[in-house]
Amino acid sequence: MGTGGRSGLRPGKGNAEGVTAGKGKTHEATVTSTTAPSASCQYRCIECNQEAKELYRDYNHGVLKITICKSCQKPVDKYIEYDPVIILINAILCKAQAYRHILFNTKINMHGKLCVFCLLCEAYLRWWQLQDSSRNIDPDDFIRYAKEWDFYRMFAIASLEQTAYFIGIFTFLWIERPIKVKEKVNFTLLLKALLLSSYGKLLLIPAVIWEHDYTPLCLRLIKVFVLTSNFQAIRVTLNINRKLTFLAILSGLLVESTMVYFFQRMEWAVGSDCAIYKSQDF
Repeated sequence: MGTGGRSGLRPGKGNAEGVTAGKGKTHEATVTSTTAPSASCQYRCIECNQEAKELYRDYNHGVLKITICKSCQKPVDKYIEYDPVIILINAILCKAQAYRHILFNTKINMHGKLCVFCLLCEAYLRWWQLQDSSRNIDPDDFIRYAKEWDFYRMFAIASLEQTAYFIGIFTFLWIERPIKVKEKVNFTLLLKALLLSSYGKLLLIPAVIWEHDYTPLCLRLIKVFVLTSNFQAIRVTLNINRKLTFLAILSGLLVESTMVYFFQRMEWAVGSDCAIYKSQDF
């Protein structure tokens, strides 16, 4: 989520690798960049969310100058000079500027891999809880550790629950689009934003490593952090108000909870994050 920086920017005009603020007499230099990006490749000002044709301007003799936004008179993207660690910290703090930099002004194609990795961690945690709740404690029973089908089932259920969550968000935004959202909703970009903003699920990795040290409270806190990141990603991507974003998140949780309830009624799996330890009460 926070691996933008100098190496993650889009190629061509606006690539800020090695960017430094321009110094000297810029009126005597000539601009080397000649082509503007297409409409589908517009950048965004991280401060006011206005479209920008470039992030910086390249002059002769290696002099680069960050572009100033015509709307807010601030640098279009100050993060092009920042270290990726600083960008990551700002993203963890859910700053809208950091999210705009990552979603609009960088080219990150790791959302698919990140999603699969998070689902694998979540599936393993659920699978371990399912095996741990078994009453068969024979140390020689290696069969219960070799139930690959149960792990695949946990992975499929976790994937379906996340899909239901996204469907709930998309359905709500599609219904409210004629009233609240003036521009056409780019669901592809929104999906990428939701997948990238779910990076908080990586905190499940310690749960996989130190299994017994994780509590339901920790899992709930991880869930709240992921929802907060999703909230900011939706608001930044669609440029909508907090109320509409909150209702979209709530709709997604409602559809996801319906899916979880269905699985619990069918006794197919251990519940989701909020009910993952439910089997231990029996």
